[in-house]
Parts: sequence; structure tokens; C-alpha cells
Amino acid sequence: MGEDEDVLRDWMVAAQAGDRRAYERLLASLVPALRRAARGRWRQAEAADIEDVVQETLLALHAARHLYEPSRPLLPFVFGILRLRGADALRRRYRQSGRERAIDEFSETSSYFATKEEHEDQIDAGTLHATIAELPERQRQAIEMTKMQEMSLAEASAASGMSITALKVATHRGVATLRKLLRGAR
Repeated sequence: MGEDEDVLRDWMVAAQAGDRRAYERLLASLVPALRRAARGRWRQAEAADIEDVVQETLLALHAARHLYEPSRPLLPFVFGILRLRGADALRRRYRQSGRERAIDEFSETSSYFATKEEHEDQIDAGTLHATIAELPERQRQAIEMTKMQEMSLAEASAASGMSITALKVATHRGVATLRKLLRGAR
């Protein structure tokens, strides 16, 4: 960073007063220093992760610039934001990477990429109707009225004599039982 602390502090004070040019100079001067600090702090991080940390820091600085007190040093304020935002960003990134898999790991014909509809089509209507018939009476009745006949809860309640709450519970349990039965049939 070519600018000293006093110049950066003056730019920040001017930016707080609404000077766009001073704010642009401040941010332009801070970016290389933030990149170096992020690379030094998180050596294992990839370049894209470092850029994310720098951008998160700049956004947080922008949101918190009114909190800066001109009587205090600016760089500890900025690097404190970097430390906190960087840790959050990288933690979020590593948490997500545990759930992500590279697309190259799968062949082009893998069923992993099948859509929900394609998976649902694997159950034929006859199997579905036969499995519904195996459900307990209240669950079967609730599924048939609300899902197959597409009756509203009020209509199904009036037709079955069940309360709306009991109908919701029976439908929920029926769907859960149906899933278990269908998994066993495959």
C-alpha cells in the first residue's frame, strides 16, 4: 500500500462527509493490501476465495463506514473487518464444498442428473394405486380425496366427516407410509 495511515484516514473522513473521489481512492488503495493480508492469513484458500473475502470486506466496510471514528487508526478497523468477514466467507465456502461435487465425477448418462419427474415416472400408475389400497382406511381416504380427486381440505372434510386437522394429519401420514411402501417395492 503506497499511502500512509494519515492519508488513508483523511480519505475515510472525507468519504464519510460524502466525497466520492476520496472514497474511490481509499478503496483503490485498500484492495491490494486486503488481498495480501487475506493471502497471508488464509494460505490454503484458492484465488477465487481470496477475491470473495476481499469483496465481502469491501461491502462490509461500505456498510460500516459510518461507524469509523476519525480519532482512531483506520487500518486496524479495516483489517478487523477482513478477519471477521473472511472467516465467515471461508467457513461458508468450506461448508458448501462438503455438499458439492465436481460435475466431472459423473458420466454423461448418469441417473444422478435425472430430474424429479424422471424419477417419479419410474413408478407406474398400477403400482401406485395398488400401494394406496394397502394404506390404513383413514390415510387411504385422505390421500384419495386430497391428492387424487384434488378436493380442497374443506370439501374433503365435509365428505369424510374428519376435521380439517385430522385430514391434514392423515394425509401427511399417508404420504409418509406410501413413500416407505414404494421404496420397499423397488
